[in-house]
Amino acid sequence: MTSEAGVPETTNKSRTYRWDSLLSWLAFGVLLVAAILWLIPLLWAVVTALKPESQTTTVPITWIPEGGISAFTFESFWQVLSAGGLLRWYFNSALTSTVITVAVLLLTSLAGFGLSRVPFRGRTVVFWLIIAGLIVPPQILIIPLFMEMDALGFVDTYQGIILPQIASPLGVFIFKQFFDGIPHELEEAAIVDGASRFRIYWQIWMPLARPVIAAVGIFTFVLSWNNFIWPFVVVTNTDMMTIPVGLATVQSSYGLRYADIMASAVLGGLPLLVVFLFFQRQIVQGIASTGLKG
Repeated sequence: MTSEAGVPETTNKSRTYRWDSLLSWLAFGVLLVAAILWLIPLLWAVVTALKPESQTTTVPITWIPEGGISAFTFESFWQVLSAGGLLRWYFNSALTSTVITVAVLLLTSLAGFGLSRVPFRGRTVVFWLIIAGLIVPPQILIIPLFMEMDALGFVDTYQGIILPQIASPLGVFIFKQFFDGIPHELEEAAIVDGASRFRIYWQIWMPLARPVIAAVGIFTFVLSWNNFIWPFVVVTNTDMMTIPVGLATVQSSYGLRYADIMASAVLGGLPLLVVFLFFQRQIVQGIASTGLKG
């Protein structure tokens, strides 16, 4: 069997298969190189943290210290753990990040559902006003937010850390995009059965939105865990510091002790690495389900 150009279809299929295979291998190679480039600094931070301080600035740079693998030491990690209230900072970061994540998921999913499924006057205007929040640099809000938290008596409190971080225009946009893609027949059938708006949202829409919930939740948790500027501004009490602020405070006392600095960076980022390793599939599925693929 031949095509219009007189070329056998099996030949065309073979060429297409080879071309697709070549593109797949090319994409794999690019991703492999990108992964290596991303892993090298991480690996270097771990190696430097495990080196004796006297060998962190040797020239030429070496991955293995003098004396071989046996020369690696956990002295820098013990130094960091004993220099400050690391466990307290871990608790503060875990508590605030978890509360922020839960609040963001609840508020943004409700807002996205309302903007997508509840007809009301001015809905489009409200949506675009929320989206306009994406172009506002968060840095210019620090002073008015601090004045507000100070007036409320929330400086050096968990409320002061949490409340300004629960506004997420991007989360509203993602949930709205997802809810827009759900067939209206599901909602109409539930309304016929006597379900309320909230019951439709909670028992039908939210179970369908699990990939989006996972993606938005993970991104929110990571961003809140890594947030340095706002906790640094609103917290002055050492016991209320989060991991980024606490480690930065401890690092200032190290001078140029590179092993201690790298050890604190590794300890601060370790929970996020664990979260990513366990939930990377949910992140990909969530992004693919939001309608942001282009």
